[in-house]
Amino acid sequence: MGDRRANGTQGRPRKVASTGNVARLPAGKSKLYTRTGDLGTTMLFGGGRLPKDHPRVEAYGTVDELNSTLGVALSFMPARGVIAKTVSGVQNELFNIGSELASGGEGKAAEKARLFLDAESKIASLEGLIDEYDAKAPPLRTFILPSGSQAGAVFHLCRTVCRRAERQVVRLSHEERVNPDILRYLNRLSDLLFVLARFVNRAAGKPETEWRKG
Repeated sequence: MGDRRANGTQGRPRKVASTGNVARLPAGKSKLYTRTGDLGTTMLFGGGRLPKDHPRVEAYGTVDELNSTLGVALSFMPARGVIAKTVSGVQNELFNIGSELASGGEGKAAEKARLFLDAESKIASLEGLIDEYDAKAPPLRTFILPSGSQAGAVFHLCRTVCRRAERQVVRLSHEERVNPDILRYLNRLSDLLFVLARFVNRAAGKPETEWRKG
């Protein structure tokens, strides 16, 4: 293999020769890729660019990861069930939160991206769901290991991703202004995911595995 430094291409994206077999896009549809992030930066909702490992990008990226893991959990639940409806609503709210986290800076465009609204009622709704499903789960005598049914195990996974998203948002808040209601929502959501894991395991007849000390 030749040395890329010989022709001065090191560190720059290489152009790929066209094969002449480029598919035509339907009218009104643009290409999915832009190539603008090839050098490791990404554009914020309200304008401006940040490195892809910036705390803000880590924060909304982890919220996006949480949303995806919730989608996996939903795949193991009845499509028209109450829990599926609840989780779908949470997914929509996480999109609102992600939009707000991705709108660093000021200005009209950034303001339009701040979609996490009416936080008090949304957090109160999570608390009501926590109380409802916790009452249906068996008493918690000790720590339990993440396990059980497929849905239950994935809800436990969602809980840990939610905690990581919360940590990333806390980290961002040390450097930039963050809506504190986002932290409250994520903190409460992880509790809801824990009780949902316990509830669906009980509904599936799967016993919980208790932690044994020592």
